[in-house]
Amino acid sequence: MDRLVAAIDIGGTSIKSALVAEDLHVVHTLRTPTRRLGGDPRGSVDVAQIVELIDELRGKAGDATVVGVGVAAPGIIDERLGIARAAVNLGWRDLPLRDRLTEAAGIPVALGHDVRTGGLAEFTVGAATGVRNAMFMPIGTGIAAAVLVDGHRLDADGYAGEIGHIVVDPGGQVCGCGTLGCLETVASAAFIARNYSERSGKTVDRAADVAAAVMAGEPDAVAVWARAVDGLADALMTATTLLAPEIVAIGGGLSESGDTLMTPLREALEGRLAFQRMPTLVRAKLGDNAGCIGAGILAWQAAA
Repeated sequence: MDRLVAAIDIGGTSIKSALVAEDLHVVHTLRTPTRRLGGDPRGSVDVAQIVELIDELRGKAGDATVVGVGVAAPGIIDERLGIARAAVNLGWRDLPLRDRLTEAAGIPVALGHDVRTGGLAEFTVGAATGVRNAMFMPIGTGIAAAVLVDGHRLDADGYAGEIGHIVVDPGGQVCGCGTLGCLETVASAAFIARNYSERSGKTVDRAADVAAAVMAGEPDAVAVWARAVDGLADALMTATTLLAPEIVAIGGGLSESGDTLMTPLREALEGRLAFQRMPTLVRAKLGDNAGCIGAGILAWQAAA
């Protein structure tokens, strides 16, 4: 390998980065705590840290040349212009990140949304390889979607794919976005744990604990889980009606519950559809590597 790209997946608490070969094989990986300006946990993520990671990856490349960089970040990301419009968890607003990194690194840089970038990986070498109409929906602390329609990824200047903010419970809890009853308030991992704790009086921090209680037949867990599945099925019915995916790849922490989630979700979605094409629901294939592999794809496209 005489050429590699650097792939960087930025999260609020940690940054995953990797060297990626042209065949999308991950050659070397790093995981680093996310650094905030001034050491303030509520402060903005330090862009200088990303530059340092690019340099560190270059140092790990040996005799190979790093020819491009792909960066994935959460929030409203304008991929076309390379601007982080509103990355709330990172403390960025209207940040021209691509241009800053290009100037600092001296090589082509591509910027992508974390979920759409993970979706690009799943569409290219993952669970939806070779499919022209697909959706990747990771369910974790939040819920979002990457969408492929007739072979084209939907972006809409960074605003597409916010399936977690479809209202499924109009009289429900206040979402972090300020709206009542978004899908995230019934089906995100954080809210599943919170809703179960409030209902049962047993404090849990993880949706995985609720899934285990569901498998044990604990009534409060079963009720909270069923509400989450109903919310997901309602949102997927809307997405299926509008976008007609052939495959929906479910990722994120909640997918690790396996058939405890997938079996009732398939049944609930199928029961809601009439004329619509029922998508095949599968677990995403690439797991924690999806963001870096997708960022690697963007980097190779930028370096072409």
